[in-house]
Amino acid sequence: MNLDKAKKRIAKQTKKGFKGYPTISIEYFGKEAGCATEVVVTFTLEEGADAQEERFTSKTNARESEVIQSALVKIIERTQAVSVDEVAGVSVK
Repeated sequence: MNLDKAKKRIAKQTKKGFKGYPTISIEYFGKEAGCATEVVVTFTLEEGADAQEERFTSKTNARESEVIQSALVKIIERTQAVSVDEVAGVSVK
């Protein structure tokens, strides 16, 4: 899947807002606000359940990595997430 298509599919899911469980939360981290080198994906099956976490790292900007963005789309599809939340920007570590 190409990068633009993956980004659009993720954006479409996040625009829907909270619709119930299961949920996926996506947060980007980096050493500076302009470049995300790590992505944390948190999956919650139901309210009150323990969250499962998956991390992806990249030497370059993870938001521009076709492999990582495609993996995020696949995770959303395979978990059948009803709600997808994406934390805006890059959290500085």
